[in-house]
Amino acid sequence: MKMPKRKPTAAPRTQLKTDRLLLYAVSALAFLLLTTPVFVLLLHGLASQAWRDLPDSAAIGSAVLLSFASTAVVVCLAALLGTPLAFVLSRYAFRGKRFVSLFIELPIVMPPAVAGLALLLTFGRRGAIGSLLAEAGILIPFSIAAVILAQFFISAPFYIRSAQVGFASIAPEIEDAARVDGAHGWLMFWYITLPIAWRALASGMILSWARALGEFGATILFAGNLQGKTQTMPLLVYSVFERDINAAIWTGLILIVLALAALFLSQRFASAQDKLTR
Repeated sequence: MKMPKRKPTAAPRTQLKTDRLLLYAVSALAFLLLTTPVFVLLLHGLASQAWRDLPDSAAIGSAVLLSFASTAVVVCLAALLGTPLAFVLSRYAFRGKRFVSLFIELPIVMPPAVAGLALLLTFGRRGAIGSLLAEAGILIPFSIAAVILAQFFISAPFYIRSAQVGFASIAPEIEDAARVDGAHGWLMFWYITLPIAWRALASGMILSWARALGEFGATILFAGNLQGKTQTMPLLVYSVFERDINAAIWTGLILIVLALAALFLSQRFASAQDKLTR
C-alpha cells in the first residue's frame, strides 16, 4: 500500500528565507564597513576640487617621482632575487622548508613599525651589518637606499608567494615531455616553465609594487621623512594632513586609483593563470 506523499511545510521555506536575509544583511554590513571610507574620500576629493589649490604641489611632485622610482627598483629586485627562491621552494623538498617559508612570509603580517625597527638594528650605523658598511663609508639609514630596502622587505614576500604558486601549478607531465625532447636546466626554465608561469609572476609583481607604493611604517622609521629625499607619497599624506588637507586628499586619491588599477590587473593575471593550469 503506497503511503501518501506529504507536502513540504512552509516552515522550512520561511526559515530558509530568514537565513538568507540574515546572510545578506551581514554581508552588506561588512561591505559598507570596508568600502564606505574609500567612497567618502573619493566623493570628498571630487566635491572639494582639491587639485585646484595645491600649495604643496612641489612636494607632491617630488613624492610621486620618488615613489615611482623606488618601487620600480623594488619590483626589479623582487623579480631578480625572488624568482630563484620561489622556484626552489616550489620544486625542492629539504629539511626546514616550512621554517624558511614561514620567515620569508613573516613581513606580510609583521607590524610595519617593527619591520622598520628590525631594519634599523640591522642596517643602522651601529647595526649588525650597518656598522660594517659605515666603516666602508656606506650609510644606508635616512637615504633613498633605505626607502628601497624598506619597501623591498615589506613587499617582496607578495611576489615570492605568487611566483611559488605559479611554479607549483605547472603539471609535471609538461616538463617531463620537454625532458624527453632534450630540454633541461636553463632551457627548461626559459622556454617551458617561465612562459607557463609568467602570469602568476606578473600578478605577484603588481601586488608587490602596490604594497611597496603604500608602505609607510617601516619607511618612516628606517628612512625618515625628508622632503625631496625620502618622502614618499604615504609619508606626504602624513606630513601635510594638518596644514594642507587638500594636498593630503589629492595624494590619497592618486594612491587609491593606482591601488585599484594594480588589484584589477593582478586579478586578471591570476585568473588567466588559473585557466591555463586547469
